[in-house]
Order: sequence, then C-alpha cells, then structure tokens
Amino acid sequence: MSNSIIHSEASPQVVTSPTITTELLPAGGLDPERFDWQEVWYPVHYVEDLDKSQPTRFTLLERDLVLWWDNHEQMWRAFLDQCPHRLAPLSEGRINEDGLLECPYHGWAFSGTGKCSIIPQQIEGAKAEVSQRACATSLPTTVRQGLLFVYPGSVENAAKTKVPVVDILDEDADGWICLNTFRDIPYDALTLMENVLDSSHIPYTHHRTVGNRANVSPVELEVVESGKWGFKGTWEAGPRKGTLGRQETTFIAPGLMWHDLTSKQFGRTLTVVYATPIRKGQCRLFAIFPFKFSSKLPGLFLKLTPRWYSHIGQNGVLEDDQIFLHHQERYLEERGGSGNFTKAFYLPTKADLFVFQLRSWVNQYSVDPFLGKTLSPPLSKEALLDRYHSHTEKCASCSAALANLQKLRVGVAVVTAFVWALLPLLMFIYGQTDIFTISFLTLLVISGAGIWFGLGRLERRFYQGRLVPPRNLPEKK
Repeated sequence: MSNSIIHSEASPQVVTSPTITTELLPAGGLDPERFDWQEVWYPVHYVEDLDKSQPTRFTLLERDLVLWWDNHEQMWRAFLDQCPHRLAPLSEGRINEDGLLECPYHGWAFSGTGKCSIIPQQIEGAKAEVSQRACATSLPTTVRQGLLFVYPGSVENAAKTKVPVVDILDEDADGWICLNTFRDIPYDALTLMENVLDSSHIPYTHHRTVGNRANVSPVELEVVESGKWGFKGTWEAGPRKGTLGRQETTFIAPGLMWHDLTSKQFGRTLTVVYATPIRKGQCRLFAIFPFKFSSKLPGLFLKLTPRWYSHIGQNGVLEDDQIFLHHQERYLEERGGSGNFTKAFYLPTKADLFVFQLRSWVNQYSVDPFLGKTLSPPLSKEALLDRYHSHTEKCASCSAALANLQKLRVGVAVVTAFVWALLPLLMFIYGQTDIFTISFLTLLVISGAGIWFGLGRLERRFYQGRLVPPRNLPEKK
C-alpha cells in the first residue's frame, strides 16, 4: 500500500482506501507533557506554484524532501531527497517518460509509492529492485485549501491526525475572496508565530504600509481557552482604536494562527499565517487573506489585481520587521532562549498576553524542534532583504511576471534605439520641414527611455527589498 495519502478538498477526513479513517490523534503526539514536532501535518507549497513536469526540493525540519506529481495516481508525492542507491538527491533528477521519478546519477526510477521499478545496470532477469533497500522513502501527503501538506512523523498516524486548516474557509468556500503569498523567512517558525500573534506592533512597525502610528491605542487581550493544541483569545476593542470591532485570535500548535475580524465597514476579514520550520533560524511563511466584503466593488478590485503585483506589496510588509526579528531571536538565545523568556522579556501590559501564552506553551510542552542547535551568525541587511531566492524563483506568478517584464524591457529598448537611430536619417532627408514627425519621434524616444527605466525599477522589486523601511522615512510636511 502507498505511504502517501489522497485527500478530498471537500471532505474533512483523510482517505487512504475505500474505508474512511476517522481523525483521532491530536497533533504533537499522545504524550500529554510533550509536543512532538514530527507528528504534525505541515504545508510545504501552494499547489499553484508547483510544476507537475519536474521535481521540487523542500527542506522540512532539516530533512531534504523532493515533491513531485505522480501522474499515474494523480496526486502529489513527497520522498526523502536521497536515492537509496548512492544517496544522490532525487530533486536533481527528472520525471521520465513513464511517469516515474528518475535518479540523475544512475537512472534508478521509482513509482509514487517509493517502489523501485528500474535498475538499468543489472543483467536481464535480476531482481535487485524488489528489495526493500531499493525503495525510496515516501512521506504521507494531502492537499487542503490549495496547500500541499506533508506528514514527517509515523506513517500510521498520518490518517488519524487532523490537518491544520481554517475550517470556516470550507464553509461557503465560494463566498470568500482570498489573496495568498509565501516566503522563506530568516528566523524561526516560533519567532514568526510570536510576531503575527502580536497585533500591537502593527501601527509602529508597519507604519505607511498596513499600519499608521495615529491608530495606536491600548490593547487589552484575553485568553479564553488553551491547551496542548494551542489557544484562543480575543481583543474586545479591536484594531484602529476600536473602529473595526472585536478581533478573535486562534493559535493551532505548532505553526498556524489566524485573526478573525468582522466590521460593518469592511465585512469579514481573516489574516491566516502558517509557519513551517525548515531548519534552525529559517522557516517558510504561508499567508492567506480571506475577505467577505460588505459591497461587491472591493472584491472585484482584488480579483482583477495580478497575484505577482500583490506579492510585491506583501513582500514589502514582511520586510518591515524582517531585519529586527532576525536579530531579536539571537539576543533571546544569548539570554537563555524561550526557557528564560520571563527574564529576557519585560511584558508589563496585556498587549503581550498572546506572546506570553505562546512562550508558556513552548516551555510547558518542551517544544524545541531543533534541540541542541544554535543560530548561525547574523546575516547582512542585503541578504535579509533578498526577494529572488526567498520568493520570486519559487513563485509561479512572480517568476513568470519577471520573465515577461525582462522581455518587455528588451523590446522597449530595441524599439527606442531603432527610433533614435532613425531620427538623423529623417532630418537629413526632410531637413527641418517635417516638424511634426521629428517632434513625435523625439517624444517617442524620450517616452521609451522613461518606460525602460521605469520597468527597470519594477524589475528590481522582484530581486531586493528596500534598505530603509517606510516607517523610517521623513514625515511629509
């Protein structure tokens, strides 16, 4: 039987066979005193950003995986990224003509279950491929709400463990308008969770992007229930000085949280964030922004906005706090880490209650996915603001937009240069008599140069973020 799992988007249950398996196990394992990071479903990619024609590499909890499309079973697969022959990374191989994942080193090929189907070097009649040692290691997979999830723990637990999704998005699914983005972040998953649970930083950190210092007000948070599974809380007054109404927050351990806000002014909006741990000091952020607007016009505008264009803006928001969070977690590590957070942090107001609750959960359930590992030396600002390797090259929308933009820029340069070269010839033929034509072509050259430079500025936004965040720019007088 396949170790991978097929999941129906419409069903809240995981299907491994004609018999439906009820979800029974809590995320994090059965030990009531300890949270096991292996026994969790993790999102690893938006399906729309995966290429079915080639394998994709991803690192989950320091284990290198290869993600690939099994055309025979019409599902996504996840293998340990090591060929059992000589440990070559399978992600450097290909999906061959028979729909098998083929190792780049010696051509061993594997079916979706991990079973070795071909060993080209053996003599006719030999059966080395039937050995269990010839099999690739397959991990359970499922697709929910547009995300590919992988289960790194015990295979037999996968079908019984709930996939962490926002259930209300499955209710009236067509009624939600969703934006999404992702990025590889240079700090831990828990640091990311701590940051997004904290709404009080938004007016200051994100001033001029999605916040405004003028909207700051006391933040009185309350935790209404908690456990090994996570916690739920409320902010009765809500953001923007209470003009938007109460905000409810849910944290599902270890790496999902969402804010839920309903207002007469905008309708219902969610902010959903996943933090998938890659290695110590690095995680992948998945953000989903579902909306149910009071009027149809904002929804129409969002539907018409290209995904790549919204990603550029969302990358800017992420960069507002990316640099100082990268350093903050290193300062915390120097002071004893999360186990010493009550001494390292000074948390005198209820605005920090969700941060306190998260760090208390970490300590209570011995939550450390990288026990004994330390953070690397800090990166430079330029490395921290890299967009190309952390997002663009992995995003189907942004990589395609960048390629098209570069072609357009070359086309504009060629046309502009041609018109520029044509000007002296026309002036020689007609002299100064055809003023209209000469003026038009001159304007065309100037416009072409302006467009070329403008496209260049847009192109750079796919590669690098701003060195100076908007909040630190001089105030306009």
